[in-house]
Amino acid sequence: MGSRADRPYAVHMNSKPGQSGTGDAAGSVRVDLAERSYDVLVGPALLSRVGGLARSRCRAGAARAFIVIDDNIPAAMVERAAAALEGAGFRTSRAAVRASESGKSLETVQKLLVSFAATRHERWDPVIALGGGIVGDVTGFAAGIYRRGVPFIQCPTTLLSMVDASVGGKTGANLEVDGALKKNLVGVFHQPIGVLADLDTLGSLPDRELRAGLAECVKHAMISADFGDPGLWRWTLDHAEALLARDPARLTELVVRNVGVKARVVAGDEREETEGGGRALLNLGHTFGHAIEPMAHLSPDGDPRHAPLLHGEAVALGLVAACATAESIGSSPPGLRGEVESLLARLGLPTRVAGLPADEVTLTAIAHDKKVMSGRLRLVLPRGIGRAEVVAAPPEAAVRTGLSAIRRA
Repeated sequence: MGSRADRPYAVHMNSKPGQSGTGDAAGSVRVDLAERSYDVLVGPALLSRVGGLARSRCRAGAARAFIVIDDNIPAAMVERAAAALEGAGFRTSRAAVRASESGKSLETVQKLLVSFAATRHERWDPVIALGGGIVGDVTGFAAGIYRRGVPFIQCPTTLLSMVDASVGGKTGANLEVDGALKKNLVGVFHQPIGVLADLDTLGSLPDRELRAGLAECVKHAMISADFGDPGLWRWTLDHAEALLARDPARLTELVVRNVGVKARVVAGDEREETEGGGRALLNLGHTFGHAIEPMAHLSPDGDPRHAPLLHGEAVALGLVAACATAESIGSSPPGLRGEVESLLARLGLPTRVAGLPADEVTLTAIAHDKKVMSGRLRLVLPRGIGRAEVVAAPPEAAVRTGLSAIRRA
């Protein structure tokens, strides 16, 4: 992993099972939030430990467990988790959620709440999210507001959810406003009681989904110097091909180090309240990405059969746009955009997109971003490899430069 100075804090990589108190986990990260602290375990066969985790972190009277399932995951994966919970003495119920941005809705949240109530889910009974980031977000939201909050366990099954969405307690749903989908406008902070990143679940993940998850890893590497892991960019660059080939050791280290970066960000600014930095920096690339992600006709390669963009693909484009915007106002060194584009391309991610509408359409979408304050846009922009900053009210011309950078004729 490089020198100790290059490693994130509170991260343990195990050379043998059983080290660092993680049992069969290959690595663990502590998310340090006082009484809300929890561990993220990374490794193979971890779904079989969800029952033990629930039993150890829930009150003694907890009797039921509700599993919310991504409707794309294999049935065997669901049965493994259910058997582990039942083996720990829980009576299990389950519901499937359609893993799409349109399915990430208040309607879905309401259906989950009704299902919790119908199965007599009580205050100390755990809810388990088994799937990708969309399932984790809506499940966490429902768990956060049902009976004013019930215990919640994240079992992410995509790379993107392992390194980002499952950690930090942000939950939510999208809203449709004037016929357009606005991402994550409603939600609550509701920390999980634990996260089990079972790397075996990545075996069924399509290559395109794997690449989309790597976009969030590039984002973390672009802020990592300020959060305990200055060597993450170089490491990601050096191991790009091994990651695409799903090398188990490299994937383990990738997840552990990326979770380590996010854990340190969250520990320092749990509710995104730090002015000018902190947790807001995790939105690098996301303001542009969220604006174009709901545009149903866009695809990563121009093939309409591959539309719409996946979240990670939109973030990849957003990172390029953010670099171009930063370079245009002189806040980042020349050549940064080229470095970022090169790594994204090596990872099979898009750096241009065909069919982008007129700037005014995208600028209107950007104006709905949740980081807008007092009517002023706040953009997260890179200052160089490993560091970023929040820029308030960037010039519109610079934002248009960012959009031009990702527009394919």
